[in-house]
Amino acid sequence: MDRMTIVPAPVRAEIIVQATPALAFEVFTARIGRWWNPSFSIGSSPQKDVSIEPKPGGRWFERGEDGSECDWGKVLVWEAPSRIVLGWQLGADFRYDPNLLTELEIRFVPAGKGQTKVVLEHRNLERFGDRADEVRGAIGSDQGWPGLLRRYQERVAALSGSESPWREQRGRG
Repeated sequence: MDRMTIVPAPVRAEIIVQATPALAFEVFTARIGRWWNPSFSIGSSPQKDVSIEPKPGGRWFERGEDGSECDWGKVLVWEAPSRIVLGWQLGADFRYDPNLLTELEIRFVPAGKGQTKVVLEHRNLERFGDRADEVRGAIGSDQGWPGLLRRYQERVAALSGSESPWREQRGRG
C-alpha cells in the first residue's frame, strides 16, 4: 500500500498599505532593512541592515555591525512593481543552508484609491523534513511573517504621510 505524504500548507498573510504598488514594492525590497525586525538576525554580529539585490539571482542577506555578511537566500523572480519571489535558504535552525530552498512570493496588487494589497506566501515547507510543522508554526506565528508585515505596513504608512522626505531619501540611497 502507498503511504500518503502530508505536505504542510504554505504560510499566507496579506495586508493593505496606503501606497501605490510601485512604492509598496520599493519599500519592501529596497528599504527592507528599515522595517525588518533586527532581532531576526542570524549573523555573528548584531544586524545593521538587510538587503535584496534587485535582479534574478541576486542575493538576499544581512549585514552585521562589524561589516560581516550572512546570506539568507536569493532572488528567484524580480517583476517590479508587481511580484518578487525569494528563495529562502534558512534551515529549521534559521542558519543558511545552500542545499535548502523554500519559496517566499510577495505580490503587490492595486487595491484602489492609492492602496496596494500585499500578499505573501511562504511555500515548499515540506523541504524542512521532520521539522516542517515546527517551522510552519514559527513563521506563521505573530512573531513570524504576520508580525513582519505589520512592521512593513507601519513603515509604508510613515513614508506615505511624508512623501517629500521619501523622495529625497530615494535619491540618496
